[in-house]
Amino acid sequence: MFKKILIANRGEIACRVATSARRLGIATVAVYSDADANARHVKACDEAVRIGGAAPRDSYLRADRILEAAIATGAQAVHPGYGFLSENDGFAEACAAAGIVFIGPTPAAIRAMGLKAESKRLMEAACVPLVPGYHGADQDPALLRREAARIGYPVLIKASAGGGGKGMRVVSDDAAFDAALASCRREALGSFGDDAVLVERYLQKPRHIEIQVFGDTHGHCVYLFERDCSVQRRHQKLLEEAPAPGMTEERRRAMGEAAVAAAKAVGYVGAGTVEFIAEPDGRFYFMEMNTRLQVEHPVTEAITGLDLVEWQLRVAAGEPLPLQQHELQIRGHAIEARLCAENPDADFLPSTGRLHVLRWPAHVSFERATGAEPAAVRIDAGVGEGDAITPYYDSMVAKLIVWGRDREQALARMDRALAHTHLVGPQHNVAFLRRVVNSPSFAGADLDTGLIERERSGLFDAPALAPALVAAGVVAHALAQERAGEDADPWSRRDGWRLHGSALRRFEIDHAGAHLRASLQRTRDGAMQLQVDATVHAFEARPLGGDRHDVLLGERRLVLSAYAVGENVALFTPDGSAWVREVDVLAHAGDAAAEGGRLTAPMPGKVVGFLVGAGDRVRRGQALAVMEAMKMEHTLNAPSDGVVKGLRFAAGEQVAEGEALLDFEPAAAAAA
Repeated sequence: MFKKILIANRGEIACRVATSARRLGIATVAVYSDADANARHVKACDEAVRIGGAAPRDSYLRADRILEAAIATGAQAVHPGYGFLSENDGFAEACAAAGIVFIGPTPAAIRAMGLKAESKRLMEAACVPLVPGYHGADQDPALLRREAARIGYPVLIKASAGGGGKGMRVVSDDAAFDAALASCRREALGSFGDDAVLVERYLQKPRHIEIQVFGDTHGHCVYLFERDCSVQRRHQKLLEEAPAPGMTEERRRAMGEAAVAAAKAVGYVGAGTVEFIAEPDGRFYFMEMNTRLQVEHPVTEAITGLDLVEWQLRVAAGEPLPLQQHELQIRGHAIEARLCAENPDADFLPSTGRLHVLRWPAHVSFERATGAEPAAVRIDAGVGEGDAITPYYDSMVAKLIVWGRDREQALARMDRALAHTHLVGPQHNVAFLRRVVNSPSFAGADLDTGLIERERSGLFDAPALAPALVAAGVVAHALAQERAGEDADPWSRRDGWRLHGSALRRFEIDHAGAHLRASLQRTRDGAMQLQVDATVHAFEARPLGGDRHDVLLGERRLVLSAYAVGENVALFTPDGSAWVREVDVLAHAGDAAAEGGRLTAPMPGKVVGFLVGAGDRVRRGQALAVMEAMKMEHTLNAPSDGVVKGLRFAAGEQVAEGEALLDFEPAAAAAA
């Protein structure tokens, strides 16, 4: 076994690899960019080496600097994690040339499976079923359009060298093909350095089911069962579970054997995932093979009781697989949720910012459980409270993994865990994930890649918390803050006590685009009443320590949490969460009205181009500009009918969050 390894990655996967290495007594070396100098993965390792600037191309994609760090620190092997250089055959070859073990498959296997078109030709020869499509080398746009018509719309255009949902577009008719192809190619070139694409039939109501495979250098290859990864947004996974609901033993065996055949076709060694698209009638087709560990590997660990990173290390060190196929078994059910800094109501636009609050459910495990039963709730995270989500890397904050004896228990544990996950700072998807978990389709295991769109009415634009509950949370928080500042001196008390009569206190609150006025009245006997709008509620608030409060509102008693960030308060209640602002009327007297007339960048990024020019009249919802941020393209649309007065940037220029991209005059103003 190795004595020291270098982890050529960052974030939660770097922390995850370090955990298994530490348990096995292997020393670890972290690498970090300027943006990650104080990151959690740096502290998780025994030593760390700076490799460059914040942008991935200046650091985590610099194979030369990573190898220099490995040689300088005496690392015997490099674990690439996932993303960055994990599926780069050139990096694997460079490791071998330097006498360093690459903890992953051979360069030939990476190369064979890295190009989607080439891998599908190999799979066809290995008798692995394929989706009808065009996987040829001729990339002439006219030919690709003709092939799409031959296959039959809708079709899916996919970057041949891609993954993670980048460089992928669904096209419903011939008229939309050219624009979708151009966008795919731009995104593919920017993310993978290769703009080649393939075109396939877009299956209706498909499920995304993947098989975890493992091979060793002794000729053994096994499958560690399946994961259902159908719940996706922008072709990227949000929820994954194992085993796949409704999977029969016969179908599991067929898919597992097909996955092993795919792996053996390229002499696969190490951890890999063969991804299939499955139709409702049970037919399944090869999509691609990811030649690395997957983000969602913890659900497989939960149902098998195995440490897949340990398996990777043992196989890379030349050991045979710890278990053979007949020794593997499934125990219970596991679900993983990807907690991301993004805004679901704005087409999942990534968000950035400091994590002012990041609190997890009670009794959570931060490592893979090694006992007879997996941890009920596990967190894999590469950030903590106070850290920042930057625009340089992906938007994932953490992975929340739950295990249950069956799917029903796993669902209940996931719902409770999401309800007790408190994240304040950048916009995030925690509440959205909880709505998905409780949706009829997910709860009833009616799974396919269109689930989010099918359940749209119940998932997006969720109703705001009741005004009375919002006011109760703000008031409870304010009273607790005031009590904390009191001492034994009775004159320091701020509870509104009066010698004769009652006391009245008013609160001004902005919430969900509305302004609330609440009043708290203390009666002579010390009781409190909270009035919101025209309704009066009996009210009590008792601090429970930290940011938790026991609240009585009318006849309902509940526990809620409140966190202050400046003038804002983040509330977490049994009914959901809210971000509110307690308005200090005197401090904000005379504040100007909200500005208008500009289209601003919703996050830091690069201008890809403008789709309009100065003087153009546009309609509400019309695409005006395209930005690239966090390796994805985002289209910005007109907020209303109006006229474009001028453009402020050129294609290729970087912009900061909130900067005006163009000057826009709404139709009403233009008419005046």
